[in-house]
Amino acid sequence: MPLENFLAEADRCSHCSYCKFIPMDKIQSHRFAYCCPSVSYNNFNTYSARGRYAVSKSLILKEIEYTDTVTDAVFQCTMCGACDVSCKVCRYNLQPLQMMGELRATLVGDGQTLPEHKKCIDSLKKDNNMRQEPKAGRGKWAEGLDVKILGKQSAEVLYHAGCRYSFDKELQENARAAVMVLKDAGVDIGIMGADEMCCGAKAYQMGFVEESKAAANNVIENWKRLGVKTIVTSCANCFYAFNRLYPALGADFEVMHISQYIDRLIKEGKIKFAGSVPMKVTYHDPCHLGRQGEAFEPWDGKEIKIRNQIVTYDPPKPRYNGSKGVYDAPRDVLKSIPGIELVEMERNREFAWCCGAGGGAKEAFPEFSEWTATERIEEAKTTGADAIVTACGSCERNFIDAASAADDSIKVFDIAMLVRKAMTEGGF
Repeated sequence: MPLENFLAEADRCSHCSYCKFIPMDKIQSHRFAYCCPSVSYNNFNTYSARGRYAVSKSLILKEIEYTDTVTDAVFQCTMCGACDVSCKVCRYNLQPLQMMGELRATLVGDGQTLPEHKKCIDSLKKDNNMRQEPKAGRGKWAEGLDVKILGKQSAEVLYHAGCRYSFDKELQENARAAVMVLKDAGVDIGIMGADEMCCGAKAYQMGFVEESKAAANNVIENWKRLGVKTIVTSCANCFYAFNRLYPALGADFEVMHISQYIDRLIKEGKIKFAGSVPMKVTYHDPCHLGRQGEAFEPWDGKEIKIRNQIVTYDPPKPRYNGSKGVYDAPRDVLKSIPGIELVEMERNREFAWCCGAGGGAKEAFPEFSEWTATERIEEAKTTGADAIVTACGSCERNFIDAASAADDSIKVFDIAMLVRKAMTEGGF
């Protein structure tokens, strides 16, 4: 909805500062009490959800004009949604994440874009990916896998790699591992190869709403043409797009993250492990698989007030508070691998600290993004874990980069890669 519609929300915000912290009953230490990377890094209220409500209100009322400071405050955010969850759990049913999306879309519509984001969008339009890579190379990650290509062959399940796994040469092995796990489990799997398209999620998070919709509609039309029914993806961003954004555009597909599908196969007895993987690991919840991984719920209602004071909705409005995200499946997978000891970080599940890569932060604010990842690595190390395991290519890439920059020895693994190793080798 238009940014102007958030004016009343901006007035209802009580300045409680819950958007900066995880809920009090979840806090285990002062060191890891914060939930918002942006305000933690900048240490200034404007970089919190509360501050951005103030920026929105000032822009709506034309009390301020666009400046570099305003643009910086709006875009130096990972769009992780932690503030949104804390607001709903601790205080009100405000929509700070949705407000941030509209704020960004307003800036983009008024030409207030970042050059780093513009390069990604130009790449999306030209080569159908956000990685600024030639589209002809999209399917090279799967060379030699002997996997079906939809359009030439039919398959029951489509595996969607996503832009990161398709073009990041260091992470391509994770997509290959996911496909091999599914094939070995007897799944009739296919891929799009060079015809796979960007899901549009990152464009949406950056504020390029129309470009995101165009990308999404292209994907949906292509899948319908090919008769696709079930999609499995390793990318948390893609999962969020397919699960939350696409249904609003009329899509009707079964969507599963690779961790969910592997968990199902393990519980059905279709995946067997060859041996033990003696390792203590901690699991990092990707924002778009966890707190933003809740399925889309349609709503067509209106806001009403009881005695002209208490805000409510008729019919009741969906409350995305993160609790129904994908949390158990990846943990169950890890627990099923012989030898794995899973330990939890202080901030986990819907209250997990962001890796720092989302919302265009890694592209436009690399120092902020790296700092955010380093904070998570420090939290992981307090558990005594040998490695961080995650289920998102962007998270993995940011952790690898941050650990390398800090000369940190902690290992970073993709969950499908761990499963593949345990199935074929029983260790490292």
